[in-house]
Amino acid sequence: VQLQASGGGLVQAGSSLRLSCTASGRIFSSHVLHWFRQAPGKERDFVAAIRWGAGTTNYADSVKERFTISRDKAENTVYLQMNSLKSEDTAVYFCAQGPGLGDTNSWGQGTQVTVSS
Repeated sequence: VQLQASGGGLVQAGSSLRLSCTASGRIFSSHVLHWFRQAPGKERDFVAAIRWGAGTTNYADSVKERFTISRDKAENTVYLQMNSLKSEDTAVYFCAQGPGLGDTNSWGQGTQVTVSS
């Protein structure tokens, strides 16, 4: 499965942005689609995940109540709706998929999100 992320940009604090990640190839129902992010000089962190079949979701504490992950099976796409953005959300965002939560075997290229305060 190849993943293509898009939707990043430069926004002001308090704004919203929606990231998309489109997969080419079949995604198994049991597989999990993830969003991670990496800020400059920091490690890559988990943001959110959704199980492709069931649609169950998981979030990092830092984004709960502000970010929503969803998927469109017909479009083979996973989304990350980001609301009330903060400067600390500035990072390169990556999508990834794999057989379990936190278990990834394919990654998309990153998309830059910059939040100005």
